[in-house]
Amino acid sequence: MTDNPVSQHPLDGRLPGMLASGRALRGIFNGLPSPAIVEMCAYAGFDFVIIDNEHGSADLQTTEHMLRAARASGIVPIVRCFEADIPRVLDMGASGVQVPMVETPEQAARLAQRVRYPAEGGMGMRGSAFSTRAAGYGAFGGAGHTALSNQSIALIVMVESPLGVRNAAQIAAVPGVDAVFVGPNDLSHAMGHGPRWKDPPVQDAIRSVIEVTAAAHNCAGTLALTPDDEHRYGSWGARYFANVTTSVITQALQAAARGARPDIRH
Repeated sequence: MTDNPVSQHPLDGRLPGMLASGRALRGIFNGLPSPAIVEMCAYAGFDFVIIDNEHGSADLQTTEHMLRAARASGIVPIVRCFEADIPRVLDMGASGVQVPMVETPEQAARLAQRVRYPAEGGMGMRGSAFSTRAAGYGAFGGAGHTALSNQSIALIVMVESPLGVRNAAQIAAVPGVDAVFVGPNDLSHAMGHGPRWKDPPVQDAIRSVIEVTAAAHNCAGTLALTPDDEHRYGSWGARYFANVTTSVITQALQAAARGARPDIRH
């Protein structure tokens, strides 16, 4: 029997450092249940992919396959999920979780506890299991896995309501919150503007969250569907930008359809 080479650890631990680096990061939401799409995002050059388990249709098994695809292709995987799903997606090997509808610093502090294991002097309350993919099914278990996870997993909280906007400075200051992401569509609806998140009052609210997050020396992010969006929000202090796979794909398909069918109107 020959010795095998050391295997790659299933957990990609780059995300906290990326968020703290001060550089602009460009990623993409993916709600399509497809490991191939995750690989395509990696090969296209995105810094991170957000596997969308809030609005996407992937089950947990497919989510785990998408995390495998991310690790194999080299893109950092985040899972947008509800609080109750945090333990399972972290055990699958997510580099971070992005949690919607965070409105108070108390809620943010509770989420930070759920993301981290208990440790000496620590604040965590994550349940411990070393039989999971994140621990290499036991190959990387024990104290080393606990320490690596606490150092290498990020929490991104989403501000999407007027209450969240009012509390954004306090939320951004919570220990264990690695980034604050403004969800413009939900925020716009909550403010009574429907899907019109470019309306000035909504933009003012987005700017407020970005600015107070940056002032707290935390990483601010939001949806950026165009270069103009990224430039605008970047000028306010954001540096964690996300597009959406379905938007990119649909626009490309529409452009191809128009190109393949000449305009015959007179």
